[in-house]
Amino acid sequence: MNARSFFSELKRRRVYGVAVAYVVVAWLFIQVATQVFPFFSIPNWVVRLIVLLTIIGFPIAVVCAWAFEVTSEGIKLEGEVDRTITRKTGRKLTALIVIVAAVAAGVTVFRFLHSQQCMEAAKQRPLAVAIESKSIAVLPFENRSEDKANAYFAEGIQDEILVRLAKIADLKVISRTSTQHYKSAPENLREIGQELGVAHLLEGSVQRAANRVRVNAQLIDARTDAHLWAQTYDRDLADVFAIQAEIARAIAEQLQAKLSPNEKKAIEQPPTTDVAAFDIYTRAKSLLLTATFSLAAEPDLRKAIELLDEAVKRDPSFFDAYCQLAYAHEYLYGQTGSG
Repeated sequence: MNARSFFSELKRRRVYGVAVAYVVVAWLFIQVATQVFPFFSIPNWVVRLIVLLTIIGFPIAVVCAWAFEVTSEGIKLEGEVDRTITRKTGRKLTALIVIVAAVAAGVTVFRFLHSQQCMEAAKQRPLAVAIESKSIAVLPFENRSEDKANAYFAEGIQDEILVRLAKIADLKVISRTSTQHYKSAPENLREIGQELGVAHLLEGSVQRAANRVRVNAQLIDARTDAHLWAQTYDRDLADVFAIQAEIARAIAEQLQAKLSPNEKKAIEQPPTTDVAAFDIYTRAKSLLLTATFSLAAEPDLRKAIELLDEAVKRDPSFFDAYCQLAYAHEYLYGQTGSG
């Protein structure tokens, strides 16, 4: 038998059709198994076994298609079959292949569309997961003092509240450098919350006049724009540390943060007992922040060092001032080579 007659015989005996039908049915069966078996907690090795058996079964199916014919009278050897019967059987086989192929195409389209939906859901899911419910950013406080030069004092209040909140381990607090470029009273709080990855925002204002200070603070749920808490403190300037501690405690209570005894003590501990030293310290920190984002940082650094020296002279136990002084000297040395 030459090659041409061999391939003609393969066609006559519908070996090609059986091979195509086998591949389509096997593929469809494997797809159904991979989708349905996990639902019934069937082990993965069963699916792998099915794949292996279908591969082994392919040559067997081809050999059987060559040697046997399926007729209305049952399975017979190819040489014993009436050709009129085989033509009818062939048309049925062709119809079966078309039907199975259509079902397989439908399953393929369904799986593709389902995978696209899963990919879209996966892209959106991290946004919801990343934002922790006990996360907060302290936005810049607005300076409402008549003397606009008191802006540094509003920055100092904001910074101290942030520092106290950061001492609470159950809270996620965003750094000041991440929030500094936002306005004191931004319009789109939801957008800011998403950009910073926080669920809550604290915004406020500070008004200082002589020996009086008024601090207004409000806590906002950035996910819903809902105001959760607001308070106005109108006190003597000497009570500024107590105001900061009260705001920190109120926020921790609103966010249901757990406070250990040491954390309660830490947020109530003032950085210094000298209000004048604190005032000088906040001016120096404002200059240091400006120097961080400035190309000509040396003048601000030298002025900050001068102020911090004055602050530690007023209160030799002012630990935070010493830390900022060390940082300022190191930064100045990096900028100019001299401290």
